[in-house]
Amino acid sequence: MRDFMPTNRLEAFSDGVIAIIITIMVLELHVPNGSDLAALLPLLPVLLSYVLSFLYVAIYWNNHHHLLRATKQVNGRIMWANMHLLFWLSLVPFVTGWLGKNHAESWPTVLYGGVLLMAAVAYTILQTSIVASQGRDSALAAALGSDWKGKLSLVSYMAAIWLAFVNPWGSDALYVFVALLWLIPDRRIERITHASKPAD
Repeated sequence: MRDFMPTNRLEAFSDGVIAIIITIMVLELHVPNGSDLAALLPLLPVLLSYVLSFLYVAIYWNNHHHLLRATKQVNGRIMWANMHLLFWLSLVPFVTGWLGKNHAESWPTVLYGGVLLMAAVAYTILQTSIVASQGRDSALAAALGSDWKGKLSLVSYMAAIWLAFVNPWGSDALYVFVALLWLIPDRRIERITHASKPAD
């Protein structure tokens, strides 16, 4: 029988990486030169980019937490899939900074969407790896179902990347749309987690 790692170690490692990602992002927010509110105006695009990216990272952390809580055990495939996700999330501070300093420009908007797209693909791979480990007839597989939000997110990211060459503001609107779509944690997985808790 193969050895499996407890999920709490993987979750703790992921939590640490995500905390560092948020810390790096906030370092891009520099104190303005001036003491009036007008001094904040040049920083507004950077601040808005930070808020959107913080929201995305928070969404990933939240849903990642629920996903691992519904996972019984972790194997090598799941560990590498998790590292793949963390790799793309680690690029969020870079693309956030570039987008904030070059708002309404095509290529920063494209790259921002590209990282979001690849993070979504990586999350899908992680989810698929966990389902494969637990079985297609597992409660998690049944709860995920067709995963329409995941598929809609991928299509929206691809549309936003294409739109960035025509209307970067339209791309930004799609990025906000996907964030709002995932703002509430996946209740299907949450129900599995609560159902599997032992009674006090």
